Amino acid sequence: MIRVALACLLFIQMSLGDCYAAQERPGSFTRKDFYSAMESNNEQAVNKQLEIIQTADITGKEAFEGALLMKKAGMVAGPKKKLDLFKAGHKKLESILKKDSSNAEFRFLRLMIQEHAPGLMGYKTEIAKDRLYILNSFEKLSPTVQQAIKEYSKESNVLKPADFNSIR
Repeated sequence: MIRVALACLLFIQMSLGDCYAAQERPGSFTRKDFYSAMESNNEQAVNKQLEIIQTADITGKEAFEGALLMKKAGMVAGPKKKLDLFKAGHKKLESILKKDSSNAEFRFLRLMIQEHAPGLMGYKTEIAKDRLYILNSFEKLSPTVQQAIKEYSKESNVLKPADFNSIR
């Protein structure tokens, strides 16, 4: 019985070590790095995150990739390239939102893009709904995503830092 317990503890410790190592592995997806790239106006940082996401095995991969593609559309030269990137990103993000409209993080990604998309793109119709959903779901989000939302709210016209004063 003691051997079984020790074996279980050893297995759990090794599994936790593997999980920790995967999180710290250079070139692996982290939300902190993703949101840093989204916040920046650095095409190189966006490209790096795109490369990481395209090879990552993460839930919601299409949402993250779609948001980055639409962000990148605002950084590249040439109207055709901008439009093609935006459309490709839009398709990925909206596809995953269609499957999982209750994901507040994906709605936050869409809100960030909608708020900065040119009006002629016609991609501003869900801002009010996404804002409300994010506010109502904020406490359920991971601390990393909560921090990204709070940081974004400092520059946003839709989300304001005061929106989060009464929330932990």
